Amino acid sequence: MLSLENLKEFTKKSQTIEKNIVREYVQHLFLSSLYKLPEAEKLLFKGGTTLRFIYGSPRFSEDLDFTGENIYHYQMIDALFINALSEIEKQGIKVDFKEAKPTTGGYLGIIHYELYDFMEDMKFEISLRKNRKSAKEITTIVNDYTPAYTIVSLSGAEIVRGKTAALLERKKPRDYYDIYFLLRHPQLHKFTEKTRLKKILENLEKEKINFKQELSVLLPVSHQMILKDFKQNLINELNRQL
Repeated sequence: MLSLENLKEFTKKSQTIEKNIVREYVQHLFLSSLYKLPEAEKLLFKGGTTLRFIYGSPRFSEDLDFTGENIYHYQMIDALFINALSEIEKQGIKVDFKEAKPTTGGYLGIIHYELYDFMEDMKFEISLRKNRKSAKEITTIVNDYTPAYTIVSLSGAEIVRGKTAALLERKKPRDYYDIYFLLRHPQLHKFTEKTRLKKILENLEKEKINFKQELSVLLPVSHQMILKDFKQNLINELNRQL
């Protein structure tokens, strides 16, 4: 289990708050336990946490997102997640399902966990695809919290496509930051589509979001200078790609 000494060490090293480190520790424990299970290969990891764990985004992520391929029974998802949570409990962390339910086109759940003085809920969402194959990649995740483990994720191109679609749909500050990261990434930027970037630019120019207030808690201190004029910085990056 993550010791208090290591918690303080990782918090200082990552230039963030302890709550982000505890959450990330639980995320790594969950994923490493989940992908040891044979049926988990049908769950393709995606979203902002993928950008952080695989591609090195500095932004801490608050939830877990997957695409489920050819999953015809929700009971299989329940079984996978219950087994993964059981493994986490063996590390001395109190964890349980707060909510788990089918949604239109997918599955939504909330995991509640407690460690030391930290209590938090973490959402997970699964978009289900039936009779359709997605481009996928297998990656070894090396991290400070657990032994290295292997996950199955959507391909870089699919992740970029999903991120741009999410931003156009919900316009969350964290999605805008993820687009900024994608545009500056040496591999991922080539998967962006100009038509979507133009629409994102149009939406951004109308936004009144206080990006510093919304994003500062999720970024290390060393990356927060970008938030001083984040809107203009992102506009510049978008224009550079168009």
